[in-house]
Amino acid sequence: MIRYLLQKIGYALLTLFGVVTVIFILFAILPGDPARMMLDQNENSEQLALVKKKYGFDKPLSTQYFYYLNDLSPLSFHSNHATDYTYLAEGKYNAFQLFSTESTSVVLKTPYLRESFQKSGKKVSDVIGNTLPNTILLALFAIIIAIVIGIFLGIISAIYKDTLLDRLIALFSTLGMSIPSFFSAILFAWVFGFVWHSYTGLNMTGSLYEVDDFGEGSSIQWKNCILPAIVLGIRPLGVVIQLMRNSLLETFGQDYIRTARAKGLSSYQIIKTHALKNSLNPVVTAISGWFASMLAGAVFVEYIFGWNGLGKEIVEALNNLDLPVIMGSVIVIATTFIIINILVDLVYAYLDPKIRLS
Repeated sequence: MIRYLLQKIGYALLTLFGVVTVIFILFAILPGDPARMMLDQNENSEQLALVKKKYGFDKPLSTQYFYYLNDLSPLSFHSNHATDYTYLAEGKYNAFQLFSTESTSVVLKTPYLRESFQKSGKKVSDVIGNTLPNTILLALFAIIIAIVIGIFLGIISAIYKDTLLDRLIALFSTLGMSIPSFFSAILFAWVFGFVWHSYTGLNMTGSLYEVDDFGEGSSIQWKNCILPAIVLGIRPLGVVIQLMRNSLLETFGQDYIRTARAKGLSSYQIIKTHALKNSLNPVVTAISGWFASMLAGAVFVEYIFGWNGLGKEIVEALNNLDLPVIMGSVIVIATTFIIINILVDLVYAYLDPKIRLS
């Protein structure tokens, strides 16, 4: 099991290295000068030179790439000269020094995602740290909706196979998987947040925390989670319905289910005691993948509903060409996706030893 874990971690590190490399190359070839973006067209030649030197933009592209990897790496090398980019300036890195030579220090640190171009030098890690919890909360609500409703409708669809009810559920599932999230977000916001607002009490836009109009601080508005969570959960809901239905129908064909029917057990008892547990494996697989992908899929949903999460932050960063925030957000999402996949693989390896021997 330890060998299997180390193998998975090795693959994960290679994958993450590839993601970081592709991201750096893509943004490096974009037109425009990052130093000018930071100064917002108010620069002179002296300011431009100082910013380029401070952030390493005056170096060749290969050196900038090394700097970026060095910033992201937990084990990194830093110059002891205050004029160099990698100098351990106070407040720049959260680092613990291992040892030092005359010119170089080797440290352990948290990954440094650099500073935002548009937020007055605010660290990208702080920007992501302020918004990522809201996105995770929204994804959790969405996946709970998909699990509860999807499993229920999948069971109903399997029990009433080839009936009108089965076809209606199949139509709902297909629509859920087909409609783009941005379209369903606009539709739900308009219908439930505007047209039927007097009945639902829901708002077209709003985040988890809202500032009080009388200056008494912010308060949690849980109702603002409802519409974006439903919209974000529609696509995985459609997938869960189909997987649950097909898996349950396959289980119904097993010999032990026929034996249970012959004993006179009701459909409810058969599903609860025998069929449901054995039909959940493909659903668990789909859910584990969907949760990670929701962090990326929440971009348009959060922006349309005004939900202050990582997705909305990415859209604003794209509008403002805030490259460090975009790059840092993509790396965080990719890392989350990789970690979840490793955890799922470990669970499967634990349940089925043949997997880790393959």
